[in-house]
Amino acid sequence: MKDSRSIYNLWLGIKDLEPAEREELLKIGDNEAEINARFGTELSFGTGGLRAKMMLGTGAMNVLTVAQATEGLAKYIKSEGAGARPVVIAYDSRINSQKFAITAASVLAANQIKVFIFDNLRPTPELSFALRHLGCIAGINITASHNPKEYNGYKVFWEDGAQIAPEQAEQITRYIRGVKIPDDIHLIDFKEAVEDGLITIVGDDIDEAYISAVLSQAINPGIVKKAADKLSVAYTPLHGTGYRLVPEVLRRLGIKKLHVVPEQSQPDGNFPTVDKPNPEYREAFACGIKLADRVGCDLIIATDPDADRVGVMARGRDGAFTGFTGNQVALLLLDYIIYAYKASGQMPPEPYAVKSIVTTELMAKICRAGGVELCNVLTGFKYIGEVIKKKEAEGRGSFIFGAEESCGYLKGTYTRDKDGVLASMLICEMAAHHISAGRTLVDALDELYKKYGYSLERTIELVFDGYNAQDKIKAVMSSLRQSPPADIAGVPVVSISDYLDGSLTDKRSGKKSSITGFPSSDVLRWELENTDVIIIRPSETEPKVKIYYLLSGEDKTPAPARLEKYMPAVCGLTEI
Repeated sequence: MKDSRSIYNLWLGIKDLEPAEREELLKIGDNEAEINARFGTELSFGTGGLRAKMMLGTGAMNVLTVAQATEGLAKYIKSEGAGARPVVIAYDSRINSQKFAITAASVLAANQIKVFIFDNLRPTPELSFALRHLGCIAGINITASHNPKEYNGYKVFWEDGAQIAPEQAEQITRYIRGVKIPDDIHLIDFKEAVEDGLITIVGDDIDEAYISAVLSQAINPGIVKKAADKLSVAYTPLHGTGYRLVPEVLRRLGIKKLHVVPEQSQPDGNFPTVDKPNPEYREAFACGIKLADRVGCDLIIATDPDADRVGVMARGRDGAFTGFTGNQVALLLLDYIIYAYKASGQMPPEPYAVKSIVTTELMAKICRAGGVELCNVLTGFKYIGEVIKKKEAEGRGSFIFGAEESCGYLKGTYTRDKDGVLASMLICEMAAHHISAGRTLVDALDELYKKYGYSLERTIELVFDGYNAQDKIKAVMSSLRQSPPADIAGVPVVSISDYLDGSLTDKRSGKKSSITGFPSSDVLRWELENTDVIIIRPSETEPKVKIYYLLSGEDKTPAPARLEKYMPAVCGLTEI
């Protein structure tokens, strides 16, 4: 552990601290545990970049750590011989997001790297689009995605539009570690940099180009117009960046009956109507359900604060709203995209889809039936972007869909990140197709299960507290590797995949082989005798261990009972 007290004293002595910041530090002067929590760790890049609570400290999100990260990024860009190329910066609706974005722009400008910065908050996928549209070497988005209001984050994208790869994250982290706060940080006045042409403010022109790219991914917009008098949609941006562009895209698509949830329609980093602005949770739909019931909507769509994830609820034949998991929406969208392409005779050559290893295995059956190649990647949409990049370089394959179980979807290559704006449009087109055929989305999902078999997926998060949370997580993963289970709730484990060392162990024969095509990652995958799969991985952005249950069967009757047995058994294995 670092000498937390010494670093705390160093920060306390920074001359340029604002009075409120100095007071914040003085208040914790006698609290060793708090000082250790804030100054005993440093931020490092994970699957979603930097992410932490907003407060002063080396392990938190604040102006100083944002400046330090940007100084490190500037050094990395120059080391790659790309200092003459610009960087584009966007930010979401969170508290301090604009402030952090301006700080990042000022550091880059002081390093003589030109910057494009948006005039107001924008979705993460638009940042990815703008990066290539403007010919930039990198992009920065200040966002903590769907985390609670206390958090903020810092995502870095590279010239291909995808988030940085693991090896790049390691190199940038090394540069960041070499930047001393505050001595090694270069800053220039933001307004001065704008006047000197080092910083350019961008806005509506990028919006129009991005909207055109999104709308170009519609397969059968005519079906929306056909169902426009029947399909009624409620939309909530959950106080985030989707508030302008999602309604605009849906209206241009042809949705006539669009109702935006009024109390969640404007950006607000306090997220006053929800504890967690996460469209994966039914609680986030409470205001949307009230509106939908009042005006008679069939469909409710919610995007998270940076509008890269989307959640869905739909009214069933009983009149009640059913919530769909990210896996279920992925199945519905994949099935619809394949159907729509084939029905219109537009299926591109060598079609392929991509999913993460923790996303429903039922996608494989749908792809096989549709003649579509399915690629598996590690968790993190950057890996989906890497597959797209590789296949483009090889000159083969047509990307038709990418999905992650955490409500992230992409169609098309105009952006290289999950896109809640696009997904909202595709969900409406899909719903229009089904409503025109006399089906609800609940009916459509049931039909998929009847055709391909039932699947049940569940994700459980184990949260670790304290400044030594990461040490606890490492101990859990180490214990699971040293003493792997022979069975889970009485069901034998037949194979163990360890993505850290790339090994695959067949428990029945004792033979070991190698997992190919995946970079090293702290992930364990257990396959059970009945073909159920359990995957365990630490979150790279939060002090959590995530446990993914992927169950399958001929029908839905046995799966929930198995899940109820598995969960306590696996949680017992993670106790330290």
